[in-house]
Formats: sequence, structure tokens, C-alpha cells
Amino acid sequence: MILSALLTSVGINLGLCFLFFTLYSVLRKQPWNSAVYAPRQIGDEEEEEDGFFNFDMLLPSAGWVRRAWQVSEDELLCRSGLDAVVFIRIFVFSSRVFAIGGAIGIFVLLPVNYLGNQLSIDFYDLPNKNLETFSISNVNDGSNWLWVHFSAAYIFTGVVCYLLYYEYNHISLRRIASFHSSPPQPRHYTIVVRGIPSSEGRSFSEAVQAFFTDNHPSTYLSHMVVHRTSKIRSLIKDAEKLYRTLARAKSQSSQQINKKDRLLGLFQGRDTDVSHYEQKLEDLERNVRTEQHSLTVHQEVPAAFVSFKSRFGAAVALHMQQGLDPTEWLTEEAPEPRDIHWSSFSSSFMKRWISRIVVVVACVALTILFLIPVVLVQGLANLEQLETWFPFLKGILDLTIVSQIVTGYLPSLILQLFLYLVPPVMLMLSSMEGYLSSSSTEKSACTKVLWFTIWNIFFANVLSGSAFYQVNIFLEPKNIPKILAEAVPGQATFFISYVVTSGWTKLSSEISQLTSLLWSYVTGVFSSNDDEEIEVPKLPYHSEIPRILFFGLLGTTYFFLAPLILPFLLIYFCIGYITFRNQVTEL
Repeated sequence: MILSALLTSVGINLGLCFLFFTLYSVLRKQPWNSAVYAPRQIGDEEEEEDGFFNFDMLLPSAGWVRRAWQVSEDELLCRSGLDAVVFIRIFVFSSRVFAIGGAIGIFVLLPVNYLGNQLSIDFYDLPNKNLETFSISNVNDGSNWLWVHFSAAYIFTGVVCYLLYYEYNHISLRRIASFHSSPPQPRHYTIVVRGIPSSEGRSFSEAVQAFFTDNHPSTYLSHMVVHRTSKIRSLIKDAEKLYRTLARAKSQSSQQINKKDRLLGLFQGRDTDVSHYEQKLEDLERNVRTEQHSLTVHQEVPAAFVSFKSRFGAAVALHMQQGLDPTEWLTEEAPEPRDIHWSSFSSSFMKRWISRIVVVVACVALTILFLIPVVLVQGLANLEQLETWFPFLKGILDLTIVSQIVTGYLPSLILQLFLYLVPPVMLMLSSMEGYLSSSSTEKSACTKVLWFTIWNIFFANVLSGSAFYQVNIFLEPKNIPKILAEAVPGQATFFISYVVTSGWTKLSSEISQLTSLLWSYVTGVFSSNDDEEIEVPKLPYHSEIPRILFFGLLGTTYFFLAPLILPFLLIYFCIGYITFRNQVTEL
């Protein structure tokens, strides 16, 4: 049973991929080369044809691959920003690392592992063997062939270090060039000050002006105190929604002019709708200005945006402690206006400190509770253990196809279904920590998801699958390296299946966007507002980056332990490079 489980995984995933493309083509009535975030691909100027469904819409097209490949890095930087460029460079770096590592692992280490006789392998019985025959477990203890693995590990480490240096140098140069080429922004001269001390007879605005006039007289320019403006934000959201509706109504009105039915007066109501929306938008604008002028001192919060005359002045104020009390006059970089999380400004230092402790406790509790599905998954991967738990399934599990699906595909699929709940939960917990920007919240969630994935998918699976009953490993820490050395190679089959299930399937769903498609279709059916505009989904960095880094961890760990995983990882990074290059271009 060397590759039977993997073939089952690949077959099922190809079927899912075909289903994704088929449903997308039917629901959107567009050819396959339009199955991305936006309705059209890069450089696609063809007009969408009206009419009923045609079988030609189901024919695959690789035109989007060619167009995504042709986009240069400079164009990607202009269209999607520096974050997208760095995200794509992760795929470039990983592809180079595992291309070199895969060549060494497959052509050097794999034959050495197979030629060992630690596991007493018969070549003619190869299809019935597991992947441990190609791992380091098959090399005899004390064999001189282990020097090949030792040398390969050092060579691979040197290659990774060099490529890391090259990528960091390339990204840093890109960042500096992007910084110098971009025009100066107000946020470059501005910092955020929180924890403004209150005093009787003086408002927060007066306190800020007096403090920075005294301490930064040569660089201080102006300030703006943050107010509680929940009503204004509600009015602005209504105005943005109404503006999109107005733009859509104007577009539909202009399209109807070219139709013959326009001459019969059947669409006179469109002009009335446009005038009605314009009047409502003007009323909302007046209400916003009225609320802005009616702000009082009682609506101030202990936070302010402080601007300086130069970037140097802002940098000095940002990196130095402003007051004797470390909980007052706290400074942070000013985020972009569209990235600000306004509800976090009113939180005090003590509230943020307590919230972060609560979030840490919640993350630890979630990590521990997640061990339940991990143990369940590893029970499915071990037929003997599963037959012990459920004796009545012994007859069914003896069937070859059932055992292959249960041990090869089902464990990683169940685990992946549970993992889909983790990124939203971590993002919600990070939003409770009081970060001022949405990007900082997403960065914190990314870190939490990464550590959660490393512990629950890597260590927990290894220990629960091969050493779960050895409780004494926690009582004798000195034996942990030895136990991991024996346990990690035995989980190569599971992790290869996990790469196929979590990686390859995710790429197919990323192209088709089936979930977003079905959600927009369902909400469009049950929504009472026909003028609601479909929003382009954002790239979920907090869930994608931990997955990529975790696959990198698997590749570097199994490079000399079980090198057969490297081709699967290389395929993932190569396909992911084209897929996400297309996706970020359409953002």
C-alpha cells in the first residue's frame, strides 16, 4: 500500500476540481478562464454573450495561466501593492528551495533509503508496503550510508540560507524603492497617541496641545483628538451603500437608452429612481456635516492623531517614551485611513492588557480542545486502533477500497474540515486585543494560526499517532528527541495526504471560488435589495500564510527523513504561484 492512498486522494480532488469549475460555469454562465475573483481575466476584452447555457462553457481554457504569467513584478506592485509582491515571493522562494531539495532527496536520498534492509523489504512486494520503505527508518542503525543524509542536510541548509539572504535582499530593495517612489502621505508625518491623562478643567485636546508644544516645540505641527462617532460612522456606511446603489442605477439607466423599449416609455421610472437616490445622498451628506459640527468635549476619547513638520520629528516622537508613567502617552504609527479600526481607540491600557491575557488563555484552551479531533483523525489512520474502538466495523474495514479511503484520505479530510473554523476564530480573538488597524489584527491572527497549526497538526499528530500511549515522554523530557526521531518518519503518509487534501484542493477552490459564488448566489436570491453590489473577496493572508509556512516546515523536516513528500510540495508551490499571481492581480 505505497501509493494507493495518494491515488485515492488525487482522484477525489480532481473530481472536486471538475465539480467546482462546472458549477461556476453554470451559475455564472461564463467560460472557465473567468473562474477567479473578478468576472474577467487580465487583458480579457471579450464581451459576455447573452443567452442560454452552452456546453462550450464547460471546456477548460488555460488562457488565464498565460496572462497571469506575463504580468511583471513591477505591474504587480502597481496593481496590488507591496504586500501582494512579498506574498508571491514566498512561493518563488519555496519553489526554488524544494526544487533543489527535491532533486537531492529523490535522486540521492530516496535510493539510499530504499536500499537499506532495516525493515526487510521485498522488491516484488513493493505495492503492499507503506512509505516507511522510502524513509530513513529503512536505513540500518549505524550504517555508513547515514553520512549521505548528514551531508545532504548541511548542503540543504546552506542552500536555504543563501536563498533566504537573496530573497530578503530582493524584498528589502523593493520596499525601499517603493517607499522612495511613492508620494509623501499625511500618515508619514503623523503618529497615534493613546493613554492621554485626564485632568479637571482641561479637555484632551488642550492636554495634547500643551504636552507636545512643551516637549516637541520645533517639530510639532497639529493634532486631532478622536471622538465617539458611532452615529457618524453609521451615516457614512449608509451613504457608501447608497452611492453604490446610485452608480448602479445610473449605469442601468444609460444601458436602457439604447433599447427599443425605451421609445415606448417603459423605463421612465429609472430616471425617477436616480433623482430619488441623489436626493437621499444629499440629505445624508447634510446629516453627516451636522453631526461633525455638533461634536462636544464629552465625546472625546483619550487618543489623538498628532502631526509633525517632518518625518524625522514624527520618528523621534514615535520611538521615545513620552512620559514617566509607561501606561500614558503611548505612541504608535498612524495606520492608513481605510485600515483604521475605530472601536479600539476608546480602550484603556488596562483593558487591552487584560484582553490580551484572556485571548492567550482562549487560544491555549482552543489548542487543547482541538486535540480531540486530532486523536479521532489518527484513530482513523490506524486500522488496528480503529478496530479496537469499533469491533463491529472489522468486516467492512477488511475491504481494500474501504481501508484505502479510510486510512489515506478520510483522516486529512476530517482534519481539514475542523481547521476551516480556526482562522475566523483566531481573527475574532485578535480583534479583541485592541489593535488600531485591521492589518495589525490580521497579522496577530496569522501568528496565532501558525503556532496553532504547528502544534496541533505537526506535533499532536506525530505524538498521538505513534506515541500517544507513551505518557512517560512528558515525565522524561530527555527522551523526547529520540521519540520524535522514531515517530516523525512514520507519519510521512499522513502528511503527504494532508498536503494533497489541504494544499491541492485549496488551490482548486481558490480558482473556482465556489464558496463565495454560492454565498453570493444564495444572498442574491433571498436579498430584498436587487441593487446590492457584489464585493470582491479579499485575499485571506491570515489563513494562507500559515498554510504556506507549515508546508515549508514539513518540507524541511522530511527532506532527509522521508523525501518522497518533496515532489508533492513542489507541485503545490508551483501551482500556487500561478494561482495566487492571478488572484492578487484581480484584487
